[in-house]
Amino acid sequence: MAGVYDGAVQDLIDELGRLPGVGPKSAQRIAFHLLEADDTEVQALVEALQAVKLKVKFCSICGNVTESDICRICSDPRRLDSVICVVEESRDIVAIERAREFRGRYHVLGGAIDPIGGIGPDKLRIRELYARLASGEVKEVILAMDPNVEGEATATYLSLNLSHMGVVVSRLASGLPVGGDLEYADEITISRALEGRQRLHTPTSMQ
Repeated sequence: MAGVYDGAVQDLIDELGRLPGVGPKSAQRIAFHLLEADDTEVQALVEALQAVKLKVKFCSICGNVTESDICRICSDPRRLDSVICVVEESRDIVAIERAREFRGRYHVLGGAIDPIGGIGPDKLRIRELYARLASGEVKEVILAMDPNVEGEATATYLSLNLSHMGVVVSRLASGLPVGGDLEYADEITISRALEGRQRLHTPTSMQ
């Protein structure tokens, strides 16, 4: 379907609409916000986009985004080398770090196994993970995949392969969110909630 607007305006809307999570209406709102913004604000956005493409790369150890060869987490001597938390994307690290509970290292796969989308294990940073375990220094690998079909497939694949490498393999517990309604939970969420259930009371044996 042809665009409503002419030339550069429609081109901008089309490009914004290609961004993940940005629908046609959101793309239009952003485009007109940029049109109404002053030149300084727009130039700052342009420079930020150019800088991120020129400066940002992936950590040579874990695959996290960084402007150096090694990211700040991999270069932090206070982190534990014995535990690696495996995540799908760099943004997952941010979510885990917010909790301020994990003090180990990370490994970013760069996605999840998705046969329908043509993403197999060979297209993820799985070989690099195995290489990190070769020294024997890592004692536990925590799988922190998203609780969806692709995440489940990736976690299952890694669990089977890591079980032969002499490390403890664990997975983040996931289930029903606080404040959520059981009737709206999907099958995977309920299944994981049952698997990770906690015992609240154990009856004492009768005398």
